[in-house]
Amino acid sequence: QVHLVESGGGLVQAGGSVRLSCAASGRTFSNYAMGWFRQAPGKERLFVAFITRSGGGTYYADSVKGRFTISRDNAKNTVTLQMNSLKPEDTGVYYCAAGLSGGGSSRYLYDYWGQGTQVTVSS
Repeated sequence: QVHLVESGGGLVQAGGSVRLSCAASGRTFSNYAMGWFRQAPGKERLFVAFITRSGGGTYYADSVKGRFTISRDNAKNTVTLQMNSLKPEDTGVYYCAAGLSGGGSSRYLYDYWGQGTQVTVSS
């Protein structure tokens, strides 16, 4: 079992920045690829970014490339999502997820999820 807790969400103006963090506990953190997903009200949960177990590979949704950066610290069991140049369409609940299979853009590749943190970008 892996327990994930997100933090860092809030209200920000368009063009601003927010840094999300996800703290993991339980199983060996470095065994899991880590992902971030976003869910807007009434919409499905969509892929934002993921990072490989070692942190050597990062992948992003086209909509956030060049604006968001995912990173991890395996010594501290944390993964972060730095979000810059935010747009109103980035609004939603952001979920951290852990995947034993190696990660990817599909939410079905992830085994554990956090409770989510709200990010609201005002125009």
